[in-house]
Amino acid sequence: MASVNLKRQIVTALCRYYSIDSKVYLSDVDSNLKSLCSKITKSSSEGDALVDDKELTKWVAFVESLPIESSPSVKVLNELNEDLTKKSVLLANGLKPTAADIIVFAAVHPFVIGLPNSDTAKLPHFMRWVDYIQSKVDFGDCFERILIEKVQFEPPVVKNVKKVEPESTTKKVQETKEATSTRAETKVVKGVETKKDAAENQAAADNKKVTCKETVDKHTKDTEVSVSLLKIQIGLVRKVSKHPSADSLLVEDIDIGESKSRQVVSGLAKFISPEQLTNRHVVLITNVKPSKLRDILSEGLVLCASNQDHSVVEPLIAPEGAKIGESVTFAGFEGKPEDVLNPKKKQLEKITPHLLTDSSGIATFKGVPFMTSAGPCKSSIPNASIK
Repeated sequence: MASVNLKRQIVTALCRYYSIDSKVYLSDVDSNLKSLCSKITKSSSEGDALVDDKELTKWVAFVESLPIESSPSVKVLNELNEDLTKKSVLLANGLKPTAADIIVFAAVHPFVIGLPNSDTAKLPHFMRWVDYIQSKVDFGDCFERILIEKVQFEPPVVKNVKKVEPESTTKKVQETKEATSTRAETKVVKGVETKKDAAENQAAADNKKVTCKETVDKHTKDTEVSVSLLKIQIGLVRKVSKHPSADSLLVEDIDIGESKSRQVVSGLAKFISPEQLTNRHVVLITNVKPSKLRDILSEGLVLCASNQDHSVVEPLIAPEGAKIGESVTFAGFEGKPEDVLNPKKKQLEKITPHLLTDSSGIATFKGVPFMTSAGPCKSSIPNASIK
């Protein structure tokens, strides 16, 4: 049976993977591991399909069979290494990790991190899986990264041995005549061949320039549409009033943990009342360039989800427990935000088409959730655009 500490570790990792609050499940660690894992996977639309999976049950049983007071035997790790010989993840469903990978990784992590290189070298498939899971899944601070020494491939040196075949004197004479004839022809058209070579060299150089330019352009494009350029924070709306000269606009005073509140103008008057918005946590971009909307200064942009015909619009919902002023993060996009977005570069316009809610209403950038210390930001509108 798995120890309480091991169950805590697995629960924390699974909840992190499915972007759900772990508090409820951590208070229930006296339950058996199978029951805990089943409850967590049932709570997620992604994990629900795995609840009755016999393979998943097998891996939970595998973890429960691990020794509590000592490290797994070499035999156990060898079995894992053998199982992973022809697949990338435990449930063999392509390249995407599942609950089985998270459960087993959390269980073996404390033992693997202390293995000497002499032992890990004997487990190449298992260590490749360990490296893949810790690189593919954002565990946050749950686990210390396991450093893996990767062997560099060096191609074998092949000696070029030229095999000399015996040749007749007649053949040698014939080849000598052909070579003499070829030199003579080359001499006649030397000027033509030189021009041809020069043209081919120039074409190759031009192609190289085009390839380099395409590479630079692609890198620039990827950088310009990275969500890491945005500074997205959690704010608390302290006060809301109607815009004095625009019926569709609201003026909000939003606390983001600075010395004074930010004044933000939003086009929400048709969708939410000032009373409904007051004292509500919102998600906003705070590094947009301040500008005036109908003579009122706006110092931020409250992010809202809307359906296809924009008949329903609502501010994104920050998870309960998210801290005022904390930054929203995106796994795999760890760049530094711009101090102030440059309107001339149209950075925001290039990024917002990739801001969407998924089928469960979780806010995402290219499928990666808007994450806070308390979980992901959401909306009651699934498959919505976010602006």
